[in-house]
Amino acid sequence: MTQAVLLDVSGVLYQDSVPLPGSVDAVAQLQAKGYPLRLVTNTSRLTAAEIHRQLSGMGYVIEPEQIYSAPRAMRHYLEARGLRPYCLIHRNLEAEFADLLEEPSPNAVVIGDAAERFDYLHLERAFHLLLEGAPLLAMGINRYFRYQGALRLDAGPFVRALEYAAGVEALVLGKPSAAFFQGALEELGVQAPQALMIGDDVEGDVLGAQKAGLQGCLVQTGKYRPGDEARAPNALLAQDLAEAVRRYC
Repeated sequence: MTQAVLLDVSGVLYQDSVPLPGSVDAVAQLQAKGYPLRLVTNTSRLTAAEIHRQLSGMGYVIEPEQIYSAPRAMRHYLEARGLRPYCLIHRNLEAEFADLLEEPSPNAVVIGDAAERFDYLHLERAFHLLLEGAPLLAMGINRYFRYQGALRLDAGPFVRALEYAAGVEALVLGKPSAAFFQGALEELGVQAPQALMIGDDVEGDVLGAQKAGLQGCLVQTGKYRPGDEARAPNALLAQDLAEAVRRYC
């Protein structure tokens, strides 16, 4: 029986800064039913504070601490180990890592969705640090995301390129990492089989959740593409968040 719900953000709650039909009411229904919630996202173009501000502006009534993001998990990991990161991240995320960006002599490489910063100069710097023994830490390995009606390259292809070039394997601290899901579950105080993950990304959201022991539900919005459900035959399927909440919660 479902005792807690994890929701992806972009592609499930909204698309291009516009709430998806029925999604605001669906979140309100989950809250009215008493489900503990976490909004779990690999979004690494925005700080958690900005995500909360945008969602509030769309009509979602949530608390800042209900947002569990890959950048947040990354900060915890770096701080716990005293690492000095070279951050190849989006300009919008710099505020969340401002104190760490000034660290001298980096001994770790952190990759988020850096957009136009994924150029030769920055990737070359990361490559040489990896050759010197720095670990490769990724906020996610998503292949793409949907923005302004088109699919856009995400951080995953660049993480894979660095892995190949330097002969290393990235530690992924966002979805689909089991540790990421476990971190959200620990905050909620529930075990994996008691939680339902609802997302539009068959790999990062649904298969990742299933491997971590959660139930997964794939919604046919956002980055969903026809046929994705065949890759996760044991997952629940819904047209959108509103139908997922109506049928499975």
